[in-house]
Amino acid sequence: MSTPAPANEVALINTCHGQMVVEFWSDVAPGHVENFKKLARQGFYDGTAFHRVVKGFMIQGGDPLTKDVANEARWGTGDPGYKIKAEFNDRPHVRGVLSAARSQDPNSAGCQFFVCLGDAKFLDRQYTAFGKVIAGDAVLEAIGSVETKNAGGGEKSRPTRRMSVETVQIVPRDSVKA
Repeated sequence: MSTPAPANEVALINTCHGQMVVEFWSDVAPGHVENFKKLARQGFYDGTAFHRVVKGFMIQGGDPLTKDVANEARWGTGDPGYKIKAEFNDRPHVRGVLSAARSQDPNSAGCQFFVCLGDAKFLDRQYTAFGKVIAGDAVLEAIGSVETKNAGGGEKSRPTRRMSVETVQIVPRDSVKA
């Protein structure tokens, strides 16, 4: 994680509901941006799913274990084999913000991410915000509105049907109309 990622790139998150375009905030979270781009370029996110949907709060994805339904009991625990240091910043967690999912340990993020469905200011400066959806809000809404069931632990957040992430591509910003 040596050099900050170019600000002229965006992510195209292609889902079963369409495409979301995400801009990156490498000025405040260069390590997280570089990590996300590296994993996307490796195809790490292709074939995963948004495994956690909390209505009005966020959708969570990026877990490699979601590629296989046989691993469903472990969804939410997968990682890329390493952790990255938190880059807490002043960007508020509001609708469309892309942020790093983690465990109780602030420095435990790896590959999982979430996108806010509404204001979640209680996460500010406690989770690393590193980008924002700039196109595809209807896709975010469709995924965020899916019917959910109990995911274990009492949280009703597991989509009743697969919310697939087909591909995540990193492309030049000027190649996308957003």
